[in-house]
Amino acid sequence: MAQEAAGWLPEETLSLWKREQARLKARVVDRDTEAWQRDPAFSGLRRVGGVDVSFVKGDSVRACASLVVLSYPELEVLLVDGNGVLHHRGFGVACHLGVLTDLPCVGVAKKLLQVDGLENNALHKEKIRLLQTRGDSFPLLGDSGTVLGMALRSHDHSTRPLYVSVGHKMSLEAAVRLTCCCCKFRIPEPVRQADICSREHIRKSLGLPRPPTPRSLTQRPVACPRGDSGESSGEGRPPQDHSPGPRTAPRPGSQEQEGKDWQ
Repeated sequence: MAQEAAGWLPEETLSLWKREQARLKARVVDRDTEAWQRDPAFSGLRRVGGVDVSFVKGDSVRACASLVVLSYPELEVLLVDGNGVLHHRGFGVACHLGVLTDLPCVGVAKKLLQVDGLENNALHKEKIRLLQTRGDSFPLLGDSGTVLGMALRSHDHSTRPLYVSVGHKMSLEAAVRLTCCCCKFRIPEPVRQADICSREHIRKSLGLPRPPTPRSLTQRPVACPRGDSGESSGEGRPPQDHSPGPRTAPRPGSQEQEGKDWQ
């Protein structure tokens, strides 16, 4: 969508945006700045925000940005549906939002952005195949010799990894741990809820019909701790061996969204 929009924007506007991006990039902090980030159990962390932007297919003008704040564990950090330093110019939306808000920020992307020699080729797919259980990961090492992010298996029932990168004021190691802790399904719960809300807002504002409920809703995966048999522990009841993740209540539109790309 961003590439489509860039196709009709004046070159002067694009140049202005790139200069602003470069200016803000110099302010990115790629180390832990908060005490809770250095604690293995994230003690002291109470609120996690999720950010998502939804677009209307074929519409290059309108979009909906959504922020959902959930309590943890039971707004001190943002998880963004997009990339951080894993970006063509090293400054993705997670960096941009983190610098402007001065909050710790993590980029969580569903697809690999192929930059700095990173490719979704046979070797990359073989590395994904070797991610056997929740929490397994491997570094995304660019041709420049820089680790741009991590490919993370966030759920035992999903073979598709997430691509986690530093946004601002957090180390990559802490970003990966936090992302995994926030996953009840494949996508971190704050981001999942933000996506649900933004899509529902667009649907209502445009008067679009409610899409049918996916069949996958009848058998939604349940997160299992390492070594667990994989049997369901009950919807909404977290496994005992890892963080329950942020708490959330059902939201309008969640039924037609769950089971799409989060599992």
